[in-house]
Amino acid sequence: MARLLVVEDDPFVRSALIRQLTEASHTVRSVGTALEALREVAQVGFDLVVLDLGLPDLDGAQALKMLRGITDVPVIVATARDDEAEIIRLLTDGADDYLVKPFSVAHLTARMAAVLRRAGGGAVAGEPAPSDVLCVGGLSVDPLRRRAELDGTALDLTRREFDLLSYLAGRPGVVVPRKELLAEVWQQSYGDDQTIDVHLSWLRRKLGETAASPRYLHTVRGVGVKLEPPSAVPPAPPTHPPTTVEHR
Repeated sequence: MARLLVVEDDPFVRSALIRQLTEASHTVRSVGTALEALREVAQVGFDLVVLDLGLPDLDGAQALKMLRGITDVPVIVATARDDEAEIIRLLTDGADDYLVKPFSVAHLTARMAAVLRRAGGGAVAGEPAPSDVLCVGGLSVDPLRRRAELDGTALDLTRREFDLLSYLAGRPGVVVPRKELLAEVWQQSYGDDQTIDVHLSWLRRKLGETAASPRYLHTVRGVGVKLEPPSAVPPAPPTHPPTTVEHR
């Protein structure tokens, strides 16, 4: 079962969540403020955070951004704000899913299971886990061990960066549409392209390249993104010493 952090300032709601999630065999810790949540996440390894937006010290949306600055742990936002623009913003800022209050623990548990499946690499019960290492040029990606190396050096990737790299590495040379990346990597049917751009920028930095001088990651304007091995640089033409004319 999962190790959960519940961030909720209402003592009655918090108590009910702790009791029912514990009865479901989860290990649950709980705090009532954003600052306590940040401290807990920095010190303890959690599988998932349930984050209420109506916190007394910081707005939950701001707390989400701060959490994303220190960890890639999955976050389910609990909000009373049933506004599409707000929900899209939260997903773009790093929330993995959301629930609109009031909700049942059964509903929360189902959402948690889906998020944890995705965080674990997308494997579904009954399906074999991927085992083949994906190799593209000097880049190798091991989906099973969630390990990536570039020219033999391990890459320090966040969960989302690894998922993005792994998805593209499984389709070398293929231009993958942005809508497909949102659906398969972010598990969203809609979203802001800026989310993809930001993660591509971070990933490029770790691959030692830039958008202006790409090696592995190539953006095809208006279409999508592809990953392919660096093209070989043709050898420079041989230089010849200047021809001298002898005067006889």
